Amino acid sequence: MDPQSISAILITHEHSDHIQGLGPIARKLNIPVYLSRLTAPGIPWGEFEPPALELFQAGSVFPVGDFDVTSFTIPHDAADPVGFSLRAEGIKVSIATDLGYLPESIRYHLRGSDVLLLESNHDVEMLKVGPYPWSIKQRVMGRMGHLSNDVVSDFIRKDLDLNTSTLILGHLSEHNNHPEIVRLVASQALQGRDLFTRLVIAEANRATEAFTY
Repeated sequence: MDPQSISAILITHEHSDHIQGLGPIARKLNIPVYLSRLTAPGIPWGEFEPPALELFQAGSVFPVGDFDVTSFTIPHDAADPVGFSLRAEGIKVSIATDLGYLPESIRYHLRGSDVLLLESNHDVEMLKVGPYPWSIKQRVMGRMGHLSNDVVSDFIRKDLDLNTSTLILGHLSEHNNHPEIVRLVASQALQGRDLFTRLVIAEANRATEAFTY
């Protein structure tokens, strides 16, 4: 997409894989950055002035252009991590990545989503035998870490909304997962409920299609 068509940036949390390049792109495009009040102090702006910041309280609802944005707290080892649901013209898109488990509060916010981007970070067995130090493995598998394929499969079987027409699984670990494993596990879960939800696997180094409704 044309970068000049972007009118705002939403930040979920301050970890480097989510904010790298944030300052230069926001300043170059001269657009505001929306992030929670407790996340803002954790952004390293370096020697440059920060771009225009729009601060919100986690859990609040606020407008961004034509969208009504709902923020919700997620369990992750960051200062104040959030997920987002965006509504416009009767369509709801929800984004939830970087979370250790799926409490009822998050399941509530994901209900009614037409499009859902959800993390499916790791295969537990691959993680256990993978190259990470044990301390990192414990972090990833912990309640403030990342969702496994098995947890996502369980969510699909029990809680995926019938109205969700497109499920995008992303934030896959390069070392502890594989797109085809994610596809297989999620497809089996969808088939177990006789759901015809479209499944898309988002890979780190490959752009997905543009989703239009």
